[in-house]
Amino acid sequence: MKEILADGKNGNHGKNEAHPRPILPPRGDYQALLSFQKAEVVYDITFRFAHQYLSRGDRTIDQMIQSARSGKKNILEGSKAGLTSKMTEIKLTNVARASLEELLDDYRDFLRARDLPLWPKNSKEALYAPGLGRREPQTFEIYRQIVETRPAAVVANLAICLIHQTNYLIDRQLQRLEQDFLKQGGLRERMTRARLEARSAARQPSHNSHSSHHSHGDADP
Repeated sequence: MKEILADGKNGNHGKNEAHPRPILPPRGDYQALLSFQKAEVVYDITFRFAHQYLSRGDRTIDQMIQSARSGKKNILEGSKAGLTSKMTEIKLTNVARASLEELLDDYRDFLRARDLPLWPKNSKEALYAPGLGRREPQTFEIYRQIVETRPAAVVANLAICLIHQTNYLIDRQLQRLEQDFLKQGGLRERMTRARLEARSAARQPSHNSHSSHHSHGDADP
């Protein structure tokens, strides 16, 4: 139910759909990536969750935090690498996706091992999370009150919903990156094409020179 998550204030949950955001912003601008923003929120939630609800000394604390960190940092590094290498961007984005999938399983393990409920996909609780997820920019402040006041099961389920949202965005990024790579090739291929085009242009006489030659020929007796 909404009241499980809501704080009693019914605000506008972000209706920014008049101008849909592009899947990929300009190269290297990782902070504009909605997937990065959500991955950063997942990290912030996971850091607090792991230290609050897992026993001190439990290796899962480091594992969950590192998976969340890897999800965030590899999106960042991939976006930066995309300035020079699409293949590296695709590879790092895939690493981010895999790290978040591992984190997703850790949250599910937490719930299952403690006989806590996992929200069904179409439950009212699970359907409330996307409303929060549509607010932009995505920051931890949107989720702070829930994380700091609700029980572990709610926070874990909220994190699961956010990871699903992030993974969906990453999947779209990967599809777009792969399409761009197939159409445009990598930096090395583009540089090779540019060199070949420059050489081809240099070998061809200019139009003005060609016209001048014929003009002088017509003037001869």
